[in-house]
Amino acid sequence: MNSFSKRMLVALAVPSLAMAQGAPKNVLGYKDFSQQAKWDAAFMSVPDAKLAGEHLKILTAEPHWASSPEDYKTALYVADKFKAAGLKTEIVPYKVWLNKPLKIEISAKDASGKTLMHGPNAEHVGPADGGDPFQDDKRILPAFNGSSGSGDVTAQVVYANHGTLQDFDELAKMGIDVKGKIVLVRYGANFRGVKVYIAQQRGALGVLIYSDPADDGYVRGDMYPKGAYRPATGVQRGSVQFLPIYPGDPTTPGVASTVDLPDSQRIMDPKKMNQPMIPANPLSYMDASPILEHMDGAVVPKGWQGGLPFTYHLGGGGAVTVHMNVQQDYKLRTIWDVIGTIDGDDPNAWVVAGNHRDAWVFGAVDPNSGTAAMLETVHGMGELLKQGWKPKRTIKFASWDAEEEGLMGSTEWVEQHAEELHHAVAYFNTDVAVSGPDFGAEAVPSLKQFLREVTEAVPSPKGGTVYDEWLRAQQADDRVGDQQLFAGVKRERATQEVRIGTLGSGSDYTPFIQHLGVPSTDIGSDGPYGVYHSAFDNYNWFIKNADPTFVYEQEMARVFGVEVLHMADAEVLPYDYAAYGKAVAGYVKAAEKDAAEEKLAVNFAALDAAAARFAAAGQATSKIVQGGTAPAGFDAAEREAETALLGPGLPRRTWYKHVIYAPGEYTGYAAVVIPGVNEGITADDAARTQGQVDELVTALNKSAAILEAAAK
Repeated sequence: MNSFSKRMLVALAVPSLAMAQGAPKNVLGYKDFSQQAKWDAAFMSVPDAKLAGEHLKILTAEPHWASSPEDYKTALYVADKFKAAGLKTEIVPYKVWLNKPLKIEISAKDASGKTLMHGPNAEHVGPADGGDPFQDDKRILPAFNGSSGSGDVTAQVVYANHGTLQDFDELAKMGIDVKGKIVLVRYGANFRGVKVYIAQQRGALGVLIYSDPADDGYVRGDMYPKGAYRPATGVQRGSVQFLPIYPGDPTTPGVASTVDLPDSQRIMDPKKMNQPMIPANPLSYMDASPILEHMDGAVVPKGWQGGLPFTYHLGGGGAVTVHMNVQQDYKLRTIWDVIGTIDGDDPNAWVVAGNHRDAWVFGAVDPNSGTAAMLETVHGMGELLKQGWKPKRTIKFASWDAEEEGLMGSTEWVEQHAEELHHAVAYFNTDVAVSGPDFGAEAVPSLKQFLREVTEAVPSPKGGTVYDEWLRAQQADDRVGDQQLFAGVKRERATQEVRIGTLGSGSDYTPFIQHLGVPSTDIGSDGPYGVYHSAFDNYNWFIKNADPTFVYEQEMARVFGVEVLHMADAEVLPYDYAAYGKAVAGYVKAAEKDAAEEKLAVNFAALDAAAARFAAAGQATSKIVQGGTAPAGFDAAEREAETALLGPGLPRRTWYKHVIYAPGEYTGYAAVVIPGVNEGITADDAARTQGQVDELVTALNKSAAILEAAAK
């Protein structure tokens, strides 16, 4: 019996695999799915929960901040696993502008000069409930913010809630000026870099960002090590790069930061980079508490009170003075992407799948739960190669570096390979792959049905399929209320199919979809996760809280792999432009309503027509995709239709080219749909809005014309 037959017997001997596969059915992009179903089953029998756990333990044994020797060791480990699976493998270095803390001193005094706090204090939990075996590693860097400015400043402190644009505007309405002050904000509601972006615009001298127990601490549940939530000393590190302006190496926007790129071709003036000039630093709520407790001024507005056991005040009256001495060592440092290639029949049509590898400390959930899952995906692909499988399209697996500092490894690789990526058919991302059992995903509309079908093929550890559990969980949530919040945007109740979110930013899909227009997805499995970006996001936390038997690692390896297999082998690219057209029409109608409410004189007639044309063209091409047979050139046209949705760039942030999706200038993580138009409306700028409407019309008509020609 040949190896393929043996593996098929193994697959069919596992009830959950057999049930997930079922009989061959109609799948988007396939005329006959029967052979692909066999390859799927053979693949899914390979990813191993125990091996995934071993990968995770090895990858998280040491702190591996980007550019460190320990980071390079993880690159070598990943490269070895890629090579063992038969992938053509290379380690690709880049030189990027990174900061490392030299000195971080933060203290607070009351009006009499009495010291209220001096720190920051190190992350530490006591021995109760098992303690933490990793917390005393001497290689752990002091908790800091990537991209922070240096500074030695002393000032009164003002509390600005989550530091959103609305929060800063509310302070201004109350007559509180943050100019010349140190701003204290809590995590949540927007990207941390946006908090600093707004504070700097308004004249603040520095920013302290703390983790409030209401958001991920004891208010939510038991603290680690007893439970999953952030202990009192836990600190959320993170970049405060101005990501909504551009991601990647601050010195080379739009240009790959290769190791041989001379300084003369870089931006070496920090004032012109995408990062703050003022100091910013994260705090635990143990360190933030004495500052907040002693602040004067008015009681905070409704909704601004956090979970600490006292009333919060706005400050600014001199009761508390904070001193920040934050000194950073900035230099060009080397990072390492790992790229593994499986050659397909078409060398130009790339399917790219990636996860980042670097971590602020140990990074068990973020990101190495994704790395471990990806390595088992690659393991499965290697077994298929041994059985004679060859994909129709070329596959590239990527282990990105320096994502935490600002999506650097992925962005630099995308900028280096921009020409080739114009032909890439998809980018699949996983980052925080497993923090619990609840599957979720985000995607461009053209890949949402594709994702649903992928999850229908993969068994869930709970029984049934991943799709079944996903839908069950969403329907259970819907019974709590008629609407849910997803990335800060209201969404309608689910009925018969799962909701899939909209791609914003904050992970490595950003340069693919929002700069080059490569259709993208992002997947993960969520649960209570209160130790994000702290020293406690380690192997001990993971096996106690996230996935003790690594069965969800196995699930994610399977989903990630089936995504790749279906896209690489589909007879016709499985894009659903009918769904895309419907989504865009909805975005346009919502923008028209908002403009009318703001009484902006904007003419939407041409946009209504363009959106209708795009939707009709999408309907026509989707019928062809459903049939699984298409004329020559159809795939290329479908792919080009997404590229056509790129424009000259958004106002004030031209790196972002996509006219349908971008991170919001003042949100960072959350997506803003038809961003040029909607941000023009938010700015109450009719001329700007009309100009963005006109650009959107041009892009939609261009894309529609491509789809119309393909459908003939």
